[in-house]
Amino acid sequence: MAATYRIAEAAALLGVSDDTVRRWVDGGRLPAHRDGGGPAVIEGADLARLATQLREAPEPGTTPSSARNRLTGIVTNVVRDGVMAQVEIQAGPFRLVSLMSREAADELGLVVGVRAVATVKATQVSVDVP
Repeated sequence: MAATYRIAEAAALLGVSDDTVRRWVDGGRLPAHRDGGGPAVIEGADLARLATQLREAPEPGTTPSSARNRLTGIVTNVVRDGVMAQVEIQAGPFRLVSLMSREAADELGLVVGVRAVATVKATQVSVDVP
């Protein structure tokens, strides 16, 4: 059975507002249909296609990388001590925390409010299904 999503579910998965998804549906960018007289639903395959199209290209001026897991966000907290820095980035609904040298954080100019791209490179990724 193919997965379908209501407008609010699709919006949450894409990280946009319900109104944005409705505009995309009304404008023909995202197909939706109604089963019976119920709410509009979006086929999972159509949602996946749009999600792929919405992937952001790397920020201009960033160094090319083999890592594909790049999350653009805003720095929300930086804690520095003598040697290390803990940097928190909010990228959509995701909170990422990075530990780095204080020198690296200073050279990158990482302070609260700065736009940053977190690149995640891992040898293992766990996937759960709700």
